[in-house]
Amino acid sequence: MDNNKTELLFEERRNFLKLAATGGFTAAIVAGAAGTLWSSEAAAQTASEERDREAAAEHVMTLATEYVIGTSRSYPMMQLDVKENLQNASNGKIYVKLAPGGQLGVGSALAQKVQGATINAGQFSLSNFAPFAPTVDLINMPYFCGANQRFVNLVTSDIWKTEVNAMVEQRGFKPMFYFCIDPRVMAVRQGGSGPIMTPSDLQGVKFRVPGSQMLQQFYRMGGANPTPVAWGETPSAIKQGVADALDPSVGALYAFGFKDILSHVTFTQAVPDSQVYACNVEWFNSLPADVQEAIEWASEMSFHQNLAKVPSARTYAMAEMRKAGVEFHSLSDAQLAEWQETVGYQRPEWDAFKVELAGSMDTFEQLVEAAGTQGKYYVHDA
Repeated sequence: MDNNKTELLFEERRNFLKLAATGGFTAAIVAGAAGTLWSSEAAAQTASEERDREAAAEHVMTLATEYVIGTSRSYPMMQLDVKENLQNASNGKIYVKLAPGGQLGVGSALAQKVQGATINAGQFSLSNFAPFAPTVDLINMPYFCGANQRFVNLVTSDIWKTEVNAMVEQRGFKPMFYFCIDPRVMAVRQGGSGPIMTPSDLQGVKFRVPGSQMLQQFYRMGGANPTPVAWGETPSAIKQGVADALDPSVGALYAFGFKDILSHVTFTQAVPDSQVYACNVEWFNSLPADVQEAIEWASEMSFHQNLAKVPSARTYAMAEMRKAGVEFHSLSDAQLAEWQETVGYQRPEWDAFKVELAGSMDTFEQLVEAAGTQGKYYVHDA
């Protein structure tokens, strides 16, 4: 049995390398995701289909992401579905060349490449997107849209589309869709303090933060010591105690290998760990109208698939992390109220951000109303 398994793995590796060399990297990862790499014939058929699709297409779209193929099991970003939907919705006029796993950059560096049209489209967190399109940093205001449903209500509302997306496009991006992952959590390293349940538990904690000024102020108001660390350097910073805690969603923590270096995870529901697929706006505007419409319809389909996947992805990530000894905690109503009172968006400390990012207090209040208004999309909340 072991010999058969070894031979199968060898065959899959050989076929992957062969496909990557002859049929292209995208063909190799599509075959891998389809489970056909064990068969030379099936892998060759996949490569042939990909070559035919690319040859028949009028537009080749390079789509770069930070995550490896297969991540959707714990982190529902739906890369292969996005590729498939774009190709089918355009009746084959678009061929999507995937560049997963950060091979063309991660975080802000990836966003910069899309902004500069080095890459047609990419996926990035809104926190890493914020330095290039500052208005989206609004979502990082605590308890404004931390719950999944409030986030989805907000980013699909008319006011978000007319006010926020318009400003994003001025910065060189055309949002395809904002996809839902889950709220950020407060995750404590092994050897650190116990779970963070109330603001008093946060006092003096070296909390790793991304580039968002909003998130840095949030943790400072809660009593932590915000510690900006680049995402790629975060695992080593947590292991070495340079930072004591961090705040991605459970799915992200699992996908990036944090399960063996964490002890406690608390669902505080303050801020969404949200992401966006966006393309370069000049490239999008250069496309024929029917192809632009196809991209928008493919994005809509992919968004529906993303929302349906959220609870199963979260459940898988939690199950795997529990096996590694991670403990999960939810807040009581009283604890949640204490967090909202201490750091919530209603506090005057956030007023300058509201005006700067939304343009006016009136626009911000309309966005608050939109977050609290159920739209046509439903999503499960943690």
